[in-house]
Parts: sequence; structure tokens; C-alpha cells
Amino acid sequence: METTLNGSRASAAVGDSGWRYLLGGLRTAVPVGSLAQAADVAALVVAACGDDADRHLALDLRPGRILLTLQSAEHAGVTTLDVALAHRVSTAVGGLGLRTEPEIATGAPRSLQLLEIAIDALDIAAIRPFWKALLGYADEPGRDGPTDALVDPLWQGPAVWFQQMDVPRPQRNRVHFDLCVPHDEARRRIDAALAAGGRLVSEDRAPAFWVLADREGNEVCITTWQGRDG
Repeated sequence: METTLNGSRASAAVGDSGWRYLLGGLRTAVPVGSLAQAADVAALVVAACGDDADRHLALDLRPGRILLTLQSAEHAGVTTLDVALAHRVSTAVGGLGLRTEPEIATGAPRSLQLLEIAIDALDIAAIRPFWKALLGYADEPGRDGPTDALVDPLWQGPAVWFQQMDVPRPQRNRVHFDLCVPHDEARRRIDAALAAGGRLVSEDRAPAFWVLADREGNEVCITTWQGRDG
């Protein structure tokens, strides 16, 4: 029987094997030398997951790497089965002399990450249908309430979530980015942004999130799973 895991349990269960917990899923990268090799690795990974692949596995193939995501479609989160599949995949990939790892070589190295767009609103239920129709987005499995987030059904675009405002705030930007990074990558990313001219607006909620801004005040949150388990 599958058990859904919180962030700390999911992260601890796979960290040593090169996977990272991001936004309710386990993610990793496998560096490859060509698109043909990426396809071969993808076939191996699907075989390693067996009958559970369709309900748990997502893949993104590129000439230099393959990105893997494990998440229960039924529970919209990480379960004990996802953890078992992650270790199974890492073992299978290791048999090819490759490895699962959180770093992505793109010329300018960076880690795994996921981007979200946050929209501040006084009446979330009133504006949510607009964004859903405009973007061609869908509800997350099991989360179809009038204030719930929206996701790209093809998993190509960033998720959109809505932040409740108490009073109008016309002087500040009401759309901001959330950049979810591995917990062990956050400090490096923050330091790089500050060195590039950014400023730290708030770290009151760290390590769940830090608020940064560019020189004109446009805000972004660097987020991790830590500090969210309750």
C-alpha cells in the first residue's frame, strides 16, 4: 500500500541517490552524450518502472541530458512507491555507467528547478477561470477548488497559483515568480542573484522562501521544501 510522504521524509529517502524533492515530486537529471543516448536511457528507465511508469513517471529528453520526475498521479505527491522507483531507476542508470544527479550541465551549470507564477488577488475565485481559459491550463489532480493552483496539462509551462490579498495594492507588482530549487542549492542561487545586482527583501520565512528583488523592485521568491512540513 502506498503512503504519501512529506518533504523531509521524501528528501531524506532519496538524497544520496541524486534525486531532489521539488513541489511534490522527485526529480533528477541524467547527463548523456546525444539525443539517441537519451532515448536509450529513457527506454531503460521506463522498463525499470514497469507497469507503474504511466502513473508515476515523466521524462524530458534533450541532446545533453534527460530529466526524470516521479510523482503519484493519484495522490499528486510523492509516495513510498515513488521512492522505491527512484532507487530502481538510479540502479538501472548506473548499470550503463551513468548517474542520476541534481546538476544540469547547460554551459552555465545550474541545478534542477521549477518555476511558478504567483498572482495576488482580492477575489481569487473571480479571476481563476480567466487564467485557466487563457493559458489552456487544468486543475491539479484532487485540487479543483475555486482558489487552487492551475497547472499545464502537458507539464511544459510553469504552474500558476493565487495569493490572497486583504486590501488593494496598486503600487506594487501583483505578479511575481517563485523559483523552487533543491534545498542544498538555495544559498548559492541567492548569493549569485545578490552579486548580480539584486537585493534581499525578506528572509523571515526562510528556508521555506526568501524574497529577492531586482533594482527596480520586481520580486521573486527562492523556495525550497524545507520549513513546510508543519
